[in-house]
Amino acid sequence: MEVVVEKVNEERIDKYLSQNLDYSRSLLSKMIEHGHITVNGKKVKANYKIKEGDLINIDESFNIKQDILPEKMDLDIVYEDDDIIIINKPSGMVVHPGNGNYSHTLVNGLMYYTNNLSDVNGESRLGIVHRIDKDTSGLIIVAKNNKSHEILSNYFQNKTIVRHYIALVKGEINTKTGTIDAPIGRSQTDRKKMAVTSKNSKNAVTHFKVLKNYKGYTLLELKLDTGRTHQIRVHLNYIGYPIYNDPVYTNDKCSEFGQFLHSYSMDFIHPKTGKAMHFKCDLPEYFKEHLKCLEEK
Repeated sequence: MEVVVEKVNEERIDKYLSQNLDYSRSLLSKMIEHGHITVNGKKVKANYKIKEGDLINIDESFNIKQDILPEKMDLDIVYEDDDIIIINKPSGMVVHPGNGNYSHTLVNGLMYYTNNLSDVNGESRLGIVHRIDKDTSGLIIVAKNNKSHEILSNYFQNKTIVRHYIALVKGEINTKTGTIDAPIGRSQTDRKKMAVTSKNSKNAVTHFKVLKNYKGYTLLELKLDTGRTHQIRVHLNYIGYPIYNDPVYTNDKCSEFGQFLHSYSMDFIHPKTGKAMHFKCDLPEYFKEHLKCLEEK
C-alpha cells in the first residue's frame, strides 16, 4: 500500500498512520522497526516527522509472530475433495488473522478442521487464496495444498474465475443492467475507506443486473471484472445506490449483520482434474427475512 502525505502539520509517522489506517500504533511501530514501512524508499524511525509530499510504502504482508490456534467451528462446507474446500462464510466472520485479531477467524476454524491447508501465504493465511469482507457472506475457495493454491491464484490473476454476488441497495434503479467503470484507491479523507479516485488508484469494473425492485430498494446481481478492496460497496455508493446496512459506506444506523452483500455463485476449472466446477449458495436467512418484509410493504 502507498500513502502520499498531503497537507499536514509535522507529526510522528506512527501517530499519523494509526489515525488514518486500521492498524494499532504499537503494530505500526514494530512494522517501522522491521523496515516494513518506508518513506520515500528509505527506512525511518517511529518518531520520524512526516512532511507534505512524503511517499509512505506499507508492506501489508507483515505479520507479528502470534500463536494462531485452532478453534472448533461449525463450518458450512459446500464441497470438499483432496485439493479444495468451498465454504459458505457467514456474515460477521473475518477470513484470516491480522491487525491484532488472531482468533475466531475462518483460518482458526480451518486449522481445527484439517491439517491439509496450503501455506503459500504463511501461517496466518493457511489455505486462503482470496478473501471477502468480514460482513460479506457467501462462497470462498480454500486450497488444501500449494499446487492447487498456485493454480487458483493464477485463475484470479487471469480473471478466469467467474463470481456473482447479490446485493440489496438503497434506492430504486430504473435501468435493467449497467456497468460501473471507475478507478478505486484509498480515500483521501478517511484512510480506512476506499473511494473512486484518480490518485494512487487501480482500474475497477463492476457489472450489475436488476433482479427486483422494491419500494425504496433494489435487489441486484453483480459480476466483477476486477477484485479491488471493497469494490462493490464503493462502486454502488459512488453511483448513489449504497448497499443497505453497510456500516462503512452509509451514514445509517446499521445492525450487526452488516452490508447485505452475498457471494452467491462461483464457476472455475478444478485445479487438478480440469473439470468445470459450479457452486451456488442461498442467501442468509436474515437477508431473506428482510426481503420478505419489503415484499409486504
